Formats: sequence, structure tokens, C-alpha cells
Amino acid sequence: MATEHATGSWLEGVSAAIKEYGLAFVMVASYFGSGSVFIASQAGVAHGYSLLWAVVGAALLGFMAQDMSARLGIHGTSLMVFIRKKFGRAGATAIALFLSIGCVAWTLGLVAAVGAGVEFLTGGAIAWQPVAVVTTFVAIGVGLLNYDLVENFMIAMMLALMAMFLIVMLPSGADPTAVATGFVPSVESAAALTVAAGLLGTTALWPNFFLESILVEKKGWTDESDLSTMRKDLAVGYTVGGITTIAILIVAAAILPALGFTELESFITPGQALVSVFGTWAMVLFVAGAAAAAFNSIIPIMWTPAYIIPQAMGHEPTKEGRLFKLIFIGGTGFGVLSPLVASVLNLEVVDMVILFPTYNGIFALPLAAALLFWAVNDSETMGEYTNSFAFNAINATLVLLSGILAVFAVQDFIDMLFGGGL
Repeated sequence: MATEHATGSWLEGVSAAIKEYGLAFVMVASYFGSGSVFIASQAGVAHGYSLLWAVVGAALLGFMAQDMSARLGIHGTSLMVFIRKKFGRAGATAIALFLSIGCVAWTLGLVAAVGAGVEFLTGGAIAWQPVAVVTTFVAIGVGLLNYDLVENFMIAMMLALMAMFLIVMLPSGADPTAVATGFVPSVESAAALTVAAGLLGTTALWPNFFLESILVEKKGWTDESDLSTMRKDLAVGYTVGGITTIAILIVAAAILPALGFTELESFITPGQALVSVFGTWAMVLFVAGAAAAAFNSIIPIMWTPAYIIPQAMGHEPTKEGRLFKLIFIGGTGFGVLSPLVASVLNLEVVDMVILFPTYNGIFALPLAAALLFWAVNDSETMGEYTNSFAFNAINATLVLLSGILAVFAVQDFIDMLFGGGL
């Protein structure tokens, strides 16, 4: 009887924690499937520990951006509604469509990642291309499910991923002095800047700016008294996300070069670090986890166009509404073109998984960050809750850094995109 009571109390505690912190895990889990595992691994294998500072900076900037977005939703309105008020229906629709291109690009890489995972797990018996097509249709089905089911799945995946890489990081043999030095900002080359832009673009995930401002109402956060809960939610999510990214980078930097890798040669390369510690079974665990995380991320990323395009056009969409479903299905459906895009651009799956989030970091993030910064400083929208001087000093960092990284990284990105990949 006592055991049943304890079990019931534990389940109630888990349920309460999910209800309180679930939104942050949806936001953070969405960026992990978008390439963080592979971008962090690329940072470690190609640049050692030197970009650890970029991971911390990206997590802090992501937190700041989400805080702005949540405050906008609580005190004002959603970000795309603000944009429509300022630019009109035509201007807002143009912005929504431009940003949605980045979501489709992400989806192309993500369904390819799931396909590559299945190809490996079946020993090459099933090629990744048809799996990517099937994954597209499965993602459409899951994305139309109840929000709470999607949220619970993402929480489980995020915590499992963090535990796996933390366990590997401890015996990895990383040099503590070199690790500590990596937290001091420095940039060794244009290629390092491009990876830094990718880390920022996949951590300070611009679709989350829009989703957070919309979904705070679903969590019941509607006034000033809810800010502390919202910030605890974000702190938990981004702490988990930041620690996981740091662990992945350290594992890659400490183990992969010693195994002879100087770049991510394939989709399974990051898993080689796990194999060296745990044995060959760990590769199966890594690939299955990476594929599941990629699938995980498709849903919230493609929710974004389904929300912001109708809002730009003057509608107020809901997940149950026809317009939301049509845009979600149509946008996600572009995933079937993933094999064609890979063939035309001569890209491997790992190239797509890294380059398409980087595209968003260069082209979409600066625009979304600038619009968000404008929104939280607009007195007509925020009233007495506009950004303070201190908030502006901090929040402006996201806008400036995203713009600077975009300018310096764009040429290297274009060369890689049309030059056959990494």
C-alpha cells in the first residue's frame, strides 16, 4: 500500500514538473533535432575546444530571446501579430513566407537524418532516400496529434540525450586546461565563424521566438505574476540544452581526432566517440537517438509556418483549425524533396543536417531577432512593460552578434552549400 502511494506521489510529481517546465523542453528539444548534435560535433572535431564559448553564448542568447518572446506574449501580443500591425498584411505575409523557407530547409535535413539512421540500423538494406519520404508523412501525422503528447515525448528525448553524452564525457580524457581555455572567446578562421553561426542559429532558434509568444497563453502565463515561473521554465530548459551541447563538443574534441577524424565524414561519425568508450552497441544507441531527435524537431519547427502565415494574413489559427492543418501538411510535405535536393547540390546527409540550420542562423535569425527586439521596445504594444535600459543592453547583443556572424559567415556558407558540402 505504501509502495502504491509512493508511486502515485512520484507520478504526480513528474506530471506537475512536466506541466510547469514542458514548454521550455519543447523549445530546447526542437533545436537539438535541428543539427545541434552534429554542429557541436563538427565544432569539436574541427576546432577542438575553442568554440565552447560560442555554446555558452548561444544558450544565453537563446534564453534572452525566449524571455523577450514570452514577455511579448504575456504583456502584448504574438510576434507575427505585431509584425502585421507594423508592416500590414502584405508585408507581414512576405516576411512569414521568407522565414518559412528556413523551416522547410530544416525539414529537408531532418527527414534525411531520420533516413540515414534507419539506413545504418538496417545495415544498408534500406536506403535513406525512401525512408526520408516515409518520415515526411509520419511527421505530418504526429504533428497533428494532441500538444501534450508531443511535449511529453520531447522531454523524454532531451533528458536521455543529455544523460548519454554526460556519461561519455567523464571518461573521455579531455584536458581540463584546454577545456577551460575554450570558454574564452576567440575565432581562429572563417570556417570557425561559420560553425559559430551554426551554433547560434540552432540554439537561439528563431521559430521559438514566434512559438513562445503564442504558446505562453496555453501554459496559463498571462500577467506579471507569471514571469518568474516562465523564467524558471526557460532556465531549466536552456541549462539542460547548454550542458548537453557542451558535453557533445567536449566528447568530439577529446575522442574523434585521436581516432583519426578531422571532420564529420558521415552521419555516424559522432557515434564513433561513444563506441570508443562503450563498445559497438553504443553506435546503435547513438544513431537511433539522433534519428529520433531529428524526427522530434520537425514538429515544432513546422508548426511555426502553420501559425505565422495565417497570423500574417489576419487570421488567428489554432492547432485544430483547417488553415493550420493545411499549411502544416503542405509545408512539411516538402520533406519528400530531400533526396532530390541532396542529389542536385551533391550533399551528404551530414552536410544537410549542418548547413540548413546554418542557413537559418545567417539569413533568418538576424531578421527575427531584430523584429523581436523592436516588438519588446514598442510602447504601443507593450505599454509600461517595454524593455528597460538593462534589458536592451543585454538583448541587443543577440541582434548585433547574429548580424555580425551572418556577414562574416555567408560567403563560406555559400561555398560549402554549392561546393559539395563540408
